Amino acid sequence: MVTVLWVSLGLLAWSYLAYPVVLAGLCAFHDLRGALRFFAGGPDRRDRGAPVDWPRVTLVLAAFDEEACIRAKVENCLALDYPPDRLEIVLGCDGCTDRTAQLARDAGRGRVRVVELSPRQGKASVLGRLVPVATGDVVVLTDANVELHPDALRALARRFRDPSVGAVVGRLRLRARGGAGEGLYWAYESFLKYLEGKLGCVIGANGGIYAVRRILFGRLPPDTITDDFVIPARIAVRGWRVPFEPTATAWEDASDDPRQEFGRRARIGAGNWQALARLPDLLDPRTGFVAFAFVSHKLLRWLGPLLLALALASNAVAATDTDAWGLRALLLAQVVGYALAAAGERAFGSAGRAARYFVAMNAALAAGFWRFLRRRQGAAWRRTERIPARAA
Repeated sequence: MVTVLWVSLGLLAWSYLAYPVVLAGLCAFHDLRGALRFFAGGPDRRDRGAPVDWPRVTLVLAAFDEEACIRAKVENCLALDYPPDRLEIVLGCDGCTDRTAQLARDAGRGRVRVVELSPRQGKASVLGRLVPVATGDVVVLTDANVELHPDALRALARRFRDPSVGAVVGRLRLRARGGAGEGLYWAYESFLKYLEGKLGCVIGANGGIYAVRRILFGRLPPDTITDDFVIPARIAVRGWRVPFEPTATAWEDASDDPRQEFGRRARIGAGNWQALARLPDLLDPRTGFVAFAFVSHKLLRWLGPLLLALALASNAVAATDTDAWGLRALLLAQVVGYALAAAGERAFGSAGRAARYFVAMNAALAAGFWRFLRRRQGAAWRRTERIPARAA
């Protein structure tokens, strides 16, 4: 039991605490190596500004009943600082039952191609229809409820000057109200993406803002749940670089409803295991850093609910030994942590909010795994309602 306890806690500590430190060390070594190469007469590989000819870009988004925000999204896309003659904007309406398509056409003023698809099949099917017929060499994928920074497309496009780059992950920033605790965790995740990106491989994008070379986009199975993980992961395991571009920024309003947030994370949890079942190469040591980062950053997180349960159960058994004072103290610490989560923010402030978010996140991952086993998670889903932080 003691071995099970320390292995479980050790794997959790590696994923959440040690892995970021190791990443930072690897990045420091990478930067030092680049500096030494320059000192020895090698080229300076830093970004030197805009390319002479901007690549043709197709901006693609899928929408289902988004009449509340689609006009603002289209206007945001039209206001992007990118040569208009090099930009194509395509909106796929996935079985919409409201005025999404008409509002998008009106706001697009002839510059937005609206494709109505029926019946509703899910985002993966929409992308499978729209991306292969896009005219852009680079395809930027975004969501209807995400606001793009005016310079976002230029920042993404610059990265594709490097012929080894197959996809680029942008930076999604949350306007968090603090209700579900998502903002702090997402800042931590963005930090990991930044470090992984410096080493050439971000493990998973966010549907709000990322870009791929169109020729590398493979048609997705229609029931794909987490397309924003599968698409860049398939590119990465083929040996292409997937960097992070922190200046390609987008904003999304964080959820203020814990139940909706739980459902969103459970859906992602189911999609995670589906992705691994279809991309076993992510575990292949021959992929080098890709496999290392996937196991450390993703797989151990997905196993978090199991590791937490094993840690608590094994600690409870091991603490029955009359001489196990240290194990009893550790068990007490675990119990206090769960008590903080149960009491939440009202009783313990930010500590309670953080504990509740961590426990709820792992509970949602467990629910997602159960959905995956029972095949209860469909590809089509209703996005989490976001309450604008500016209106709070």
